[in-house]
Amino acid sequence: MIKILIVDDHAMIRDGIRSILNEQKTYKVLGEASNGKHALEFLEKNEVDLVVMDINMPVMNGIECTTQIFKRFSGVKVLTLTMHDEELYLAKMIEAGALGYILKDSGKDELIKAIESIVNGKHYYSPEITINVIKELTSPSIVTKRESKNPLTTREQEILDLIVKEFSNQEIAEKLSISIRTVDAHRRNLLEKTGSRNTAGLVKYALSKLSK
Repeated sequence: MIKILIVDDHAMIRDGIRSILNEQKTYKVLGEASNGKHALEFLEKNEVDLVVMDINMPVMNGIECTTQIFKRFSGVKVLTLTMHDEELYLAKMIEAGALGYILKDSGKDELIKAIESIVNGKHYYSPEITINVIKELTSPSIVTKRESKNPLTTREQEILDLIVKEFSNQEIAEKLSISIRTVDAHRRNLLEKTGSRNTAGLVKYALSKLSK
């Protein structure tokens, strides 16, 4: 049974999420909080597996709360559920430690898919968010700015862009007409150059470049 805490300052949103999750036999909503401060107080007294987290809230916002959760409650995973589709918010939530990011206009199926991905040790980002990131990464002005400051080679940047677009190693190899072994080597170089530990770190690195 996956134990969940819902954090949002709108009661109607919390009620909607609770209703969806209560339909699933493997999920149990342990509680709700209207801001980050109350969420942390709840986590101190209850064992929670996953927090569904809004961003803009009074007293303590979702970014600050997620940062504290990542520092103080290592076993708790965070899924961002927000109305903001801007890359800056995504970058800040990833930096804070969130493993997923979906929009409030997402359907029930996407919410369940996101939760399942996260509790199984994966990451999940709304398709709309991914499309926005791709547009930014491939826009001419960003490419020019990125190339002037980026320590990555042209090929490494190509592969990083494809990783952000969620291409697998096999798909990258086929698209660039190179071997999977070569893709693996470039991915290792990317991890080393960017100081990342995994794919999420590479995405965070790419997003950080957009905000500079």
